[in-house]
Amino acid sequence: MGNDEQVGGRGYRPRMPAGEKFGKNTINHKIYARHQGVAADARLSIPLIKQCIRGALQIEGVDLPCEVSVLIADDHSIRKLNREFRGVDKPTDVLSFPVQEFSQPGWAARDSDSLHQEAGLLPLGDIILSAQRVDKQAREHAQTRESETAYLTVHSVLHLLGYDHIDEAEEKKRMREREKDIIYKLRIGRGSKKI
Repeated sequence: MGNDEQVGGRGYRPRMPAGEKFGKNTINHKIYARHQGVAADARLSIPLIKQCIRGALQIEGVDLPCEVSVLIADDHSIRKLNREFRGVDKPTDVLSFPVQEFSQPGWAARDSDSLHQEAGLLPLGDIILSAQRVDKQAREHAQTRESETAYLTVHSVLHLLGYDHIDEAEEKKRMREREKDIIYKLRIGRGSKKI
């Protein structure tokens, strides 16, 4: 990544396109995020993660207040969860545990009658990020920790909204297109352009 394209650093805030206020809309999403077992110098930016979740939900057209929980863990913890829930005995970058079932991917395809809304909030699910994988993949993709965090957060939010990339080539293509579009609009992460 050239110096003119680099984003991130202490106190990093996503740069939003002029006239668009992603994450600053009137919908009050509840996002809970915490670190567990992560060294102080390896912690990810919780404000960035929350901003990416809010931005992705807004760009996807989510018009109900939602609840999302985020756990930022170490490789040991995420490996245990990956083994328990997916049968894969190795660390992974992110795990997504959607609460809602969508007949088709994306908010627009939802069946409002099948959504389970509690206490005025729609629980979307849980996101678990590996801080160690974020750092490793940021180096591999010549990205900053912040841009890789943003990418994986958006990726996971799309899983919570019913997108997938494992089974069908068409679904994978659609999910990748949504990731690129959201990251571009947020102006952070892989595939974004500096303003």
